[in-house]
Amino acid sequence: MIEVVQGGGPLVLGLPHTGTYVSPEIAARLNARGRALADTDWHIERLYDGLVGDVTTVRTRVHRYVIDVNRDPSGESLYPGQNTTGLIPLTDFDGEPIWREGDALGAAEVEARRVAYHAPYHAALSAEMERVRARHGFAILYDCHSIRSRIPFLFDGTLPDLNIGTNGGTTCAPGIAAAVQGACAASGYSTVTNGRFKGGWTTRHYGRPGEGLHAIQMELAQSTYLAAEAPPWDYDETRAARLRAVLRPMLETLSEWRP
Repeated sequence: MIEVVQGGGPLVLGLPHTGTYVSPEIAARLNARGRALADTDWHIERLYDGLVGDVTTVRTRVHRYVIDVNRDPSGESLYPGQNTTGLIPLTDFDGEPIWREGDALGAAEVEARRVAYHAPYHAALSAEMERVRARHGFAILYDCHSIRSRIPFLFDGTLPDLNIGTNGGTTCAPGIAAAVQGACAASGYSTVTNGRFKGGWTTRHYGRPGEGLHAIQMELAQSTYLAAEAPPWDYDETRAARLRAVLRPMLETLSEWRP
């Protein structure tokens, strides 16, 4: 369920939410809304494919409804006081239940899914970050995400197109954040740093600049590359090409960055 492509450069792309695999046993317990898998980071692996050479990618094929690998394994909320979804989501991003009525998830099952799906993803990601750091003296994790631009349950109004997360500037060197912010500011897209999305557990966990481990999250509004933010979630080649033209030099800059 974990796909790793090793590159020789310092850049690692994390792909935690592109997978759509749900085992038949778990799928049978989802309600119709849950089985729609609406909260997938649709086509993100396609959007980033081939943008930069010699890059490492780590991807899970498991859907976030099975377990969200970008959540704290302890279950602690990343955004206290704000609506969000948990380690194993009970609702979708609209706050609607995704499991069949009366089908409770016990602690033993949560732990079993953590061991089966969450831990292997992070074992792979950690191994790649360590391999890259051993080669270059540092590693940069760029965590790839996308989300619908209008979700009242999670945030007011319309989300900016490009949302950069560094947990308040703590997860990467200032030069890395500045390079991404500069590219976004010059792109013609709306952008914000550490707005509604400050970086998930992955960014916060791996971002330890003092140890040569840098992490930054990019949350893209899906309106920037999908034909519509609704089923069948079709990839729009024209919109995607414009966005890829912004992402390519950004990732190339990160690949060339040195402390």
